[in-house]
Amino acid sequence: MKDVGIDAVEIETGKLRLDLAETFAPAKGEAPEKYTKGLGLYASSFPDVYEDIVTMGANAAKRLMERRGLTPADIGRIDVATESAFDNSKPVSTYIAGCLEQTFEGDFHHANKGERKFACVAGTQAIDDAYNWIRAGRNRGRSALVVATDTALYARGDPGEATQGAGAVAMLVSEDPDLVELSTEQGYGSADETDFLKPNQQFPSVDGKRSVQVYLARMREALVDYESVAGDVHPDDFVYAPFHTPFPGMVRKAALLAYRHVTRDTEVEEELAAEIGRQPRPEAFDDEEQYFDAVAEYTDALKETDRYADWYDRVIDPTLDISRHVGNWYTGSVHVARAAALKRAHEEGRDVTGETLLVASYGSGAQAEIHAERVQHDWEAEIESMGENVDAQLEDRYELSYEEYETVHDAHNHDKETDFEEFTAPEGEFTFDGWGRMGERKYSYVE
Repeated sequence: MKDVGIDAVEIETGKLRLDLAETFAPAKGEAPEKYTKGLGLYASSFPDVYEDIVTMGANAAKRLMERRGLTPADIGRIDVATESAFDNSKPVSTYIAGCLEQTFEGDFHHANKGERKFACVAGTQAIDDAYNWIRAGRNRGRSALVVATDTALYARGDPGEATQGAGAVAMLVSEDPDLVELSTEQGYGSADETDFLKPNQQFPSVDGKRSVQVYLARMREALVDYESVAGDVHPDDFVYAPFHTPFPGMVRKAALLAYRHVTRDTEVEEELAAEIGRQPRPEAFDDEEQYFDAVAEYTDALKETDRYADWYDRVIDPTLDISRHVGNWYTGSVHVARAAALKRAHEEGRDVTGETLLVASYGSGAQAEIHAERVQHDWEAEIESMGENVDAQLEDRYELSYEEYETVHDAHNHDKETDFEEFTAPEGEFTFDGWGRMGERKYSYVE
């Protein structure tokens, strides 16, 4: 049976940066800590006026293919996951393929192309599709290119405005992968929910409080379902746990509940019992409300223990290193978290070869998926190349004033007629180049 997984990864962030503490908070008349401590965010990334989901995805894919010495003939399918698409018929993957054909010899005419939609979980679903295609033996020795690309903008004044972000993650899914091997076991939590949606509109409608509740509920269901096929999960089973990260504060909530779940009936619970007692069991209470109150009290106490804090710092915190500085990338979010964790391992000289990641994806509407990934022998060389490029991109972003942020927001608002000058000069990248005869978006490569 073939080993299949993620062979290579590249990240492309929007070229503009908005500092939440120094620029956004003062303009809103709010304390910087609301963002840096509450949300866990320091900055957001935005696309310049010549960038969009196609250019970001194509730039990441081009860099990946060049670094790995690939040609279009090596790619058997291109799947794009996005919730920022601008066409209800023509998939973004065709635009990205058209861009790449401008710079590579050959074409993608024999590659299957598609677009995945299920809010933020679509990136993981696209990887699942590629995995199944290869395991079924339909790939003819070729790899799949999966691109998660989004411009996550909210209406100005919306509570989600501070979590905005824009970027793309390109991933190569192959046999005998260099980075991580995907597990056959998966767990799902899915329900018909209305917590976040975009019904033929650019900016989302969000019930923030409900969305947090649904996120946590679906994650718990997915973990229970995963354990039903993979066996009970123990907190020491995995070196990192990348979560879908709409903002780091959400992951803090999810990680705490996950830790409580996976330590139940383990030696960890027993060792903590002297400090905070054992976890409440429903049979010990007369009604459900008393039980839930006791669970909430236990969870609060668990959060303050040194043992939990140490686990969080080792397993969860490294996954947030990049997202803190770029905001929410929707479909790319959990894949940024994976890359960030492995980047931290490389920087700290930590050998995680053979270690396991527990990856928790989520999409509003709502569905969570949990699966495991085993880190492969060549992970470090792959992450080193990616990490150097990410650091350079983050460092080189143009710093926006609040007035410039408003301009950028208007430039990417489909409902506004705008003509703004770019803030940066494109070089060695794909750019949006105006409109075609049928209203399609056109792209060119700038040397």
